[in-house]
Amino acid sequence: MEMNDMQNASRRRFLAVASASAAATLFASTLSEQAAEGASDGPARVLTLPKADTALVIIDPQNDVLSDNGLGWPLLHESLKENNTVENIERLFKASKRHGYEVFISPHYFYPEDKGWKFNGPLEIAELTEGYFATKGRLNVTGLKGAGADWLERYKPYIEDGKTIVVSPHRVWGPETNDLVLQLRKRRISKIILGGMLANICVESHLRELLEQGFEVAVVKDATAAPNHPQFGYGYTAALINYAFLAHAVLTTDEAVKVMELGA
Repeated sequence: MEMNDMQNASRRRFLAVASASAAATLFASTLSEQAAEGASDGPARVLTLPKADTALVIIDPQNDVLSDNGLGWPLLHESLKENNTVENIERLFKASKRHGYEVFISPHYFYPEDKGWKFNGPLEIAELTEGYFATKGRLNVTGLKGAGADWLERYKPYIEDGKTIVVSPHRVWGPETNDLVLQLRKRRISKIILGGMLANICVESHLRELLEQGFEVAVVKDATAAPNHPQFGYGYTAALINYAFLAHAVLTTDEAVKVMELGA
């Protein structure tokens, strides 16, 4: 093959991969179809999600990023409504509990002493300045009920059922700063169904680190949302592109619920 032909072929391969939305939809559909048909070949069958070694991991199911009274509502409401995010996260909770999948929560909290941090990124500055996920202290839950750092009320029956594992808070974006990986390993979980908030920040950061740690991860693309920022742009678009490149599967909530039904 001549050099020009090789370059053209390389460009075609790159453009095929870079079509994020199409790739995500195709991969998710293939996974769902193959699971339903019991097929034993094809790339999507590399990822199966039986309850024995699969868990649902939800990031930041808290008022500040999900409630219409939350601090993030002005930047998030479009994406939340577009994806039906609040309802879809609840559907994942329901399906996990119904079919016996373990559920993990990776929350986000800021403590009074965090105001002493000497440097921060743009979103960290906004969170600390405006009081996102603020608590009175590590062991002080005074005023937490109904506050921005509290769970969304409709999720409390699933999170506070005595079975869901709430890990220590991630301090920036990813699970490098909490005990999520340890808690998963101790339960011999090797596969993750991932959702929560925010799509392009904490969810993507968890995705990347879980992949680095050797987990297989399926992201549920409509059980998340992202800010539409006037300067930075629409984070959800960025998230979808990176999910398609990185995740082992990108599913809709309908597909994730079906996969859990089949894996139970």
